[in-house]
Amino acid sequence: MDREKQLRQNEDIEPTPSGSNVVRDCSKSSSRATSSSESEDSSDSSDDELIGPPLPPKMVGEPANLEEDILGPLPPPLSEEDDDDEDDDDEGEESPVQRIPDSHEITLKHGTKTVSALGLDPSGARLVTGGYDYDVKFWDFAGMDASFKAFRSLQPCECHQIKSLQYSNTGDMILVVSGSSQAKVIDRDGFEVMECIKGDQYIVDMANTKGHTAMLHTGSWHPKIKGEFMTCSNDATVRLWEVENPKKQKSVFKPRTMQGKKVIPTTCTYSRDGNLIAAACQNGSIQIWDRNLTVHPKFHYKQAHDPGTDTSCVAFSYDGNVLASRGGDDTLKLWDIRQFNKPLFSASGLPTMFPMTDCCFSPDDKLIVTGTSVQRGCGSGKLVFFERRTFQRLYEIDITDASVVRCLWHPKLNQIMVGTANGLAKVYYDPNKSQRGAKLCVVKTQRKAKQAETLTQDYIITPHALPMFREPRQRSTRKQLEKDRLDPLKSHKPEPPVAGPGRGGRVGTHGGTLSSYIVKNIALDKTDDSNPREAILRHAKAAEDNPYWVSPAYSKTQPKTMFAQVESDDEEAKNEPEWKKRKI
Repeated sequence: MDREKQLRQNEDIEPTPSGSNVVRDCSKSSSRATSSSESEDSSDSSDDELIGPPLPPKMVGEPANLEEDILGPLPPPLSEEDDDDEDDDDEGEESPVQRIPDSHEITLKHGTKTVSALGLDPSGARLVTGGYDYDVKFWDFAGMDASFKAFRSLQPCECHQIKSLQYSNTGDMILVVSGSSQAKVIDRDGFEVMECIKGDQYIVDMANTKGHTAMLHTGSWHPKIKGEFMTCSNDATVRLWEVENPKKQKSVFKPRTMQGKKVIPTTCTYSRDGNLIAAACQNGSIQIWDRNLTVHPKFHYKQAHDPGTDTSCVAFSYDGNVLASRGGDDTLKLWDIRQFNKPLFSASGLPTMFPMTDCCFSPDDKLIVTGTSVQRGCGSGKLVFFERRTFQRLYEIDITDASVVRCLWHPKLNQIMVGTANGLAKVYYDPNKSQRGAKLCVVKTQRKAKQAETLTQDYIITPHALPMFREPRQRSTRKQLEKDRLDPLKSHKPEPPVAGPGRGGRVGTHGGTLSSYIVKNIALDKTDDSNPREAILRHAKAAEDNPYWVSPAYSKTQPKTMFAQVESDDEEAKNEPEWKKRKI
């Protein structure tokens, strides 16, 4: 009772502080209250030291539960049935098909021929496309408007078809693989950084040449090491290169059959950690090497696909344990590199007619995507999605009435890029699930061409001209436009031609001068399409009845016309001699 009186007196005297101080003081006083209950001798001293606001009723005589006081009562624990229901809901939300961003699309017009190469930089800001028309085009999503036009187009390999384009892991360089024997590296703006050297084609051992000697197939950047990339060629080698040393390759891998004969690799790639190199060959085999051991392959499966067909793509999953191969035998197979003795799954009925039809994994590693080919006018090319766990054919997208050659699923943008055989590059996205990329350029309206730009004159560079005749260099087009607008001569509208009689000191088009009369008559169309004989005979009767020009001039000197009389056939028969009649 004495303790309660003491607390009431403190409540009347001291004002209540803020809530944070209340909690802090309550915790202190509760600890003191528990200590006083344990030892009665120290109760007087604890009462003397008590300072602060009053204690709540629960804190008198028993320890307080601060979590319930501050946060309120906790919800009841979930039952097992509730847990099962939430798991089912989560599984329904995480359906792989629902994560495919295909609700919207944009179409980028590359050209009229097959788009055989696609590349996206790691940040997803720029897309680069290459095709059978030798062109490489750059697309900037942030700089494009709704017209979807490329900001740069070039032909880095002259008259060679582009087969592969890939950005480096830093995004500052692009590997260009074409139909030639020399790969090129260009920067983000299209300027050449290096070109691989060509090897000596008369040397038998391809390991002793400095570069490739035959047509390239594809190439790939190392995922970890900057400046290292790989190419494979028809000279039956896979070569590693460094950007700093274009004069000679770093190492050479030579695929071989089980009998030790040469075999041509058609595609190659790095594993996700960069320690393994995988290549698919024309005899249907898939060979995997350790990057540091070039002699014998670490894994070798000799009949992965049908012999004689070009395997167009091999791709590692993001976890690095699974390899997908797209065969020229119209199949897609899945392999576990930890047990590389048979395929995990195989899917058939996927026609392909291009040596660069590829496949890729979704960013969450749950789906595998590839494209199908069709003959012209025989249906539409499709983008097919398979579930990695069961290899079930989950979903299809009809792209266009041509083959689907390239597909790329960017992990940061969550957008799917597709290259087709009719010169289109399509981008599929979802406004809610995708980031940046195509969403940036769709919202921008198409710019209108400025008519004022036609007034600007070309700047003529004359470095050796005298200072008095030298034109000032144009700093900005906008400033020059404003300056030309103020100039009365440059901004003067041309006078329209005068119609009718002249006015204001200007002679009309039908003026009275000789030159205007000549110009007027020269421009007339005087062609006569009538028959000349009929035109002459039209005046024959008038000339005979009323001779005026020729006949009167020769009336006195013209001799009389004497024509032989023409006898009829009967008179001729009477006058014939007797010997002719007898002969008849």
